[in-house]
Amino acid sequence: MSDISMTSTDPAATATHCHEQANTSGFDAEAIDRTSAADLAAIGGDKWTRYPGCIGAFIAEMDYGLAPCIQQAIDNACDHCKLGYIPDPWKRRVAEACAKWQKDHYGWNVSPDIIRPVPDVLEAYEIFLREIVGAGNSVIVPTPAYMPFLSVPRLYNIDVIEIDMLQDGDAWAFDFDAIEQAFRNGCKAFVLCNPHNPIGKVLTLDEEQRISDLAAAYDARIFSDEIHAPFVFDGYTHIPFATISEQAAMQSMTATSASKSFNIPGTKCAQVLLTNPDDLTMWMDRAEWSEHQTATIGAIATTTAYNEGDPWFQDALQYVKRNFTLVDEEMHGRFNKVGYVKPQGTYIAWLDFKPLGITDPAAYFLDRAKVALTDGKECGTIGQGCVRMNFAMPRPLLRNCFDRMYVALHEDGLL
Repeated sequence: MSDISMTSTDPAATATHCHEQANTSGFDAEAIDRTSAADLAAIGGDKWTRYPGCIGAFIAEMDYGLAPCIQQAIDNACDHCKLGYIPDPWKRRVAEACAKWQKDHYGWNVSPDIIRPVPDVLEAYEIFLREIVGAGNSVIVPTPAYMPFLSVPRLYNIDVIEIDMLQDGDAWAFDFDAIEQAFRNGCKAFVLCNPHNPIGKVLTLDEEQRISDLAAAYDARIFSDEIHAPFVFDGYTHIPFATISEQAAMQSMTATSASKSFNIPGTKCAQVLLTNPDDLTMWMDRAEWSEHQTATIGAIATTTAYNEGDPWFQDALQYVKRNFTLVDEEMHGRFNKVGYVKPQGTYIAWLDFKPLGITDPAAYFLDRAKVALTDGKECGTIGQGCVRMNFAMPRPLLRNCFDRMYVALHEDGLL
């Protein structure tokens, strides 16, 4: 297998240093296309350094740099030493900016008064588990799932009930009978991920209403992770769970962040939307300390992203959609023997290599193709023989990723 590095470019011309703008948003697709694996590794992020010499397709972040408005805001914050603990005014600015984004993009007229900052969505999940579910109880996690949704509950002595998603033709469906049985057996909590990482499912209104009605019948609560909400493909619509009814608003704790949409996960600022007044009371009494761990620099980056970054994001989304088209073409072309359901959102594809007789495709492709993918087993027992692929990378690297995987499979007589 040849070295993955393309001809290295001047980092100042790459997406990571995007001051030289190709359009008014500052998203420079041509510079991103010129970005090599060596450039990305030189930045030093986990995605491109954990497995040296490999294409990083396992961590869910985009390789498209920063929106210029965010980079300016961060530079200005550093110039003026705005790096102390997060103060209340910045918490409020984050809440107001998040509320405006929710209204502008999803029609959710949510009050900033019920939006609180947290370092990341997982911190909100931990608080949900600790304060609402409680030790000795259980939580339903539809699988395949985002990996920590399965591992974190056990830290709080909470059992995880994996309920496999069902393949319904060319789409994924919930096993509502199994969900109801788990509720009937005493489970009082459910994890909703919409759009669903790692299968890319975007929930319909009917599905959300059915989940809400089942939860209501058994007095269960819902944790709704909506971090991938901006990444919804044509023909689908993101509907915030808490907006579908007053019942759903009382059931749910919603968590979101600008980190996926704007490449800022390391700045540590997410938001939790507490539509149940009792949850807000609980939060201020027993969970407010988590806000202290939120970074001021993250609040500044997040507020700028929500208030000024949408033009950049829309261009980034178009780039992701073009990559998605490439993924879809490959999976219906050279890889048509591999199990695949077309994603409706996110920038993640779920690939099933069991039809080729590969039981551990993550290890196989790391060794044979120098491509790093997420082991499907980490996403639940349903993930045996599967991998999670992040396709939000420069398009030439994505083509190279598929080329490498195909060559390995072809050389081994599997395709």
